[in-house]
Amino acid sequence: MAKEASADVSLSDQRIVEFTVERKRLLRLSYRMLGSITEAEDVVQDAWLRWARVEDEVRTPTAYLTRIVTRLCLDRMKSARARREVYVGPWLPEPLVEPVDTQEAIADDVTVTLMLALERLSPLERAAFLLHEVFDVALTEIAVVLEREPAAVRQLASRARKNVQNARPRYSVGAAEAEGIARAFFAASRDGDVTALSALLARDVEIHSDGGGKVLAFREVIRGLERALRLFVSAQRKTATPPTLLRTATIDGLPGYVSLDPNGVLQITALGIRDGKIFAIYIVKNPDKLTHIDV
Repeated sequence: MAKEASADVSLSDQRIVEFTVERKRLLRLSYRMLGSITEAEDVVQDAWLRWARVEDEVRTPTAYLTRIVTRLCLDRMKSARARREVYVGPWLPEPLVEPVDTQEAIADDVTVTLMLALERLSPLERAAFLLHEVFDVALTEIAVVLEREPAAVRQLASRARKNVQNARPRYSVGAAEAEGIARAFFAASRDGDVTALSALLARDVEIHSDGGGKVLAFREVIRGLERALRLFVSAQRKTATPPTLLRTATIDGLPGYVSLDPNGVLQITALGIRDGKIFAIYIVKNPDKLTHIDV
């Protein structure tokens, strides 16, 4: 009995160590699959409960845990898609906010722009793309995870790659330049400075604003330089209290900042930059998506 108890303790300790090693990677995978930090944490917790109950020896914990997490995410994606069909205004993922000087946020080459493109894929295509292109999982292993033939998985990954290839990051921005652009844009938009904004924004700039029907936000994507300029100038004229910059940050691999709008509402702004110009502005104001942000 004592030997059996000792063996159980040893196995339990081993499970904890193996899961701890994989936890960060599993969170990244879950977040990229679901677009929600809160749900990703729930998935990883569910995966731990299943992992802790495994009695047999597992030769490759990484593959085993990847399989558990991917399948849990696929189950959740069904209800998530139904919720997004009735979502008020543009949908953006919960922002993953990191300090400006960190490299972890851009290590797997997934930005807000790419995550929006991934939303157009089927759940299986999204899983195949992320596992193969981002997490370097072999197609044969993905076939086991998705319970599909290798040939079918190869087609899923190929279709996904073609559908999102234009959204893959192709332009790198240094930390100093990124912070400089973020601060310059905040100041120009706060002041309604048309000259500065015209120098910063691309002609085809897009503004995505996610309020989820909870706070004031644009109900549609604002496209084009002229519309963007009119919007910022109008906003500056209508507000007696200017917005407040709390800090610059790296947000899902993009430069940006954390701020309070003129009404004191917390918002996260990420900037897509191409050839020194801002081509996309992603603003998350939905309070349900910002509960994890340390103000």
